[in-house]
Amino acid sequence: MAIRYWEFEDAPLKEKLKEISVREIAKVYFENETKAYRFAKALYEVKKRKALRLKECSEELPIATWKRYLDFGVNVGILKHENSVYSFTDRYSRPLKNIATYITTWIETEKDEDLQLQFATAKTGRRKKAGEETAASRVEPTADPQQ
Repeated sequence: MAIRYWEFEDAPLKEKLKEISVREIAKVYFENETKAYRFAKALYEVKKRKALRLKECSEELPIATWKRYLDFGVNVGILKHENSVYSFTDRYSRPLKNIATYITTWIETEKDEDLQLQFATAKTGRRKKAGEETAASRVEPTADPQQ
């Protein structure tokens, strides 16, 4: 985890609360841009729907990836998983009081965020499976005129 000083200091937190973003939350837990993007995507989907089931997740990412990042949210205490539904929790640990304030403020704000723009260098979408061909790499056989 990349917990920086601002989670514990009140003055920087007040500045952060002026411009709330899911990027700040994700970057606390992941330094890797792609992992932070995927975690932010999972949190943002839960925020938009208020409650999220795995079968409701988009096909942008594989179900296993959705589950991994949603379960991570449960493990760090941001989400809860009850009756096959992921939703935000209202219980945070004492040492992370200021990050909890930031998260609850982000949840309560009604602001559309462009995750593609916030995580510009992240690898978005699915990875190609080993041996999988793309449409561009596939060569269609043509009829041999000499036959």
